[in-house]
Amino acid sequence: MSVSLAGAFIPNTTPFDPVTGDLDLVALRGNVRMWAEHPVSGLVIAGSTGESVFLDESERVEMVAACREALPEDRLLICGTGLESARATMRLTAAAADAGAQAVLVQPPAYYRGAMTPEVLRDHFVTVAEASPVPVILYQVPLHLSTLDLPNGLIAELSRHPNIIGIKDSRGKLDLVGELVEICDDGFQVMVGNGAILYAALEIGAVGGIMAVAGLAPAESAGIHRAFAAGQTAEAGRLQEIVAPVHKAVVGGMGVPGVKAAMDLLGYRGGAPRAPLRPFPESRMDELRGVLDAAGLLGAGAGAGA
Repeated sequence: MSVSLAGAFIPNTTPFDPVTGDLDLVALRGNVRMWAEHPVSGLVIAGSTGESVFLDESERVEMVAACREALPEDRLLICGTGLESARATMRLTAAAADAGAQAVLVQPPAYYRGAMTPEVLRDHFVTVAEASPVPVILYQVPLHLSTLDLPNGLIAELSRHPNIIGIKDSRGKLDLVGELVEICDDGFQVMVGNGAILYAALEIGAVGGIMAVAGLAPAESAGIHRAFAAGQTAEAGRLQEIVAPVHKAVVGGMGVPGVKAAMDLLGYRGGAPRAPLRPFPESRMDELRGVLDAAGLLGAGAGAGA
């Protein structure tokens, strides 16, 4: 089994009903339809930007079904299914696939991090991949979150498994991306999670990215990959110069609350995050508007389908 991970993917945020706190699937489908107006390659449900650690297993599956309904068939739908136990990860992976996920993104179990040796992690990922009915993508979670740093040697070993097709590397270090491209199996697809380095990562052999900034600037983020693939390096570089400051200021500097507030400004349905995360402070809204305005995203607006 294999699928192409080339291009820009959006790790969608999770909208919640402001009264009940339940999933707002109507808002979710609306966001998906608006994103699909742009040439993004697909969506990722229940990643870090989607507040995955606050979602029940059943909620992830509901979101897969809702997104599959709204997403055009030619776009890839990926679901984050990495949980702390292999048993739970395999259960959620099977359920997500049944609901329409075409691949799964699996982060390492990190709670008992002292026991998570490379051998233990290798066995965990192999066990999940062997049981999965769809291709598995490794997820190197951003290191400022509660996670493990997967050794590149382990990733290279796992790249030889036929049902482990790629990795989302969110460490944000180009030298590590380049090393993965060099040492991993032919056909293993390296993706980045940092929207500020997509162009540079493509130059050294990455195939694309799963980037929160793509949810705010979908046309520009997808355009970086499309221009690069067409040999239009100057255009790819121009678009990267638009996207990078938004990634750094909003995704890197304001986190999930800032991303969701930015979505509201752009015409999407962002809303508040789940507790204990707090809503984006009103005192910083002018700062946020300034970042989006400087990038040319307000006005005609990415969220308006322009």
